[in-house]
Amino acid sequence: MGLWLVQQCRRAFAAKGKDISYEQLVQMASEAEPFRSLVNPNNDRFLNPPDMPKAIQDFCRETDQPAPETEGQFARCVFESLALTYASVLEGLEELTRTKVEAVHIVGGGSRNQLLNSFTASACGRPVISGPVEATVFGNLLVQARSHGEISSLADIRAAVRESSEVVQFDPQNAAAWQDARGRFTELRQRKV
Repeated sequence: MGLWLVQQCRRAFAAKGKDISYEQLVQMASEAEPFRSLVNPNNDRFLNPPDMPKAIQDFCRETDQPAPETEGQFARCVFESLALTYASVLEGLEELTRTKVEAVHIVGGGSRNQLLNSFTASACGRPVISGPVEATVFGNLLVQARSHGEISSLADIRAAVRESSEVVQFDPQNAAAWQDARGRFTELRQRKV
């Protein structure tokens, strides 16, 4: 589901006269109480509800959690829930492939959200490497350069990316709190709401 939930919350806030930038919303989320409310971002109710904040509140009430009330609480709920979703997917991939993933790479526009990247590192229990922001354009250019013989190998492509773009590493923090949240999140995902 990604950042769709946040985009729709911003739209709903704007419709009520609260034009909050994405950066302001991330800042508000960073100041909100941790792990107050969690949702399953992949629940069908979040596909395209007429009012995303209300859909989030309804989910929280139905799962016996405090419903978010402030813009920061909504954003924090979504960011933490997304990070926990990523951790769950990563765990499933590792189980399926029987291969341990050493780091999570986040590219494109999502790599700009330092709070979500930090949450993802903590939820997954491994480093997150974010960037490059323009991954699609950069990748296309480098693959074309390789096809024209300007770059000789995948290793050279990776080196070009490292040398030509800013990447930031986020390391896991607050392991115990995130482990508790993972347990809560797993229970929420198993509930039929």
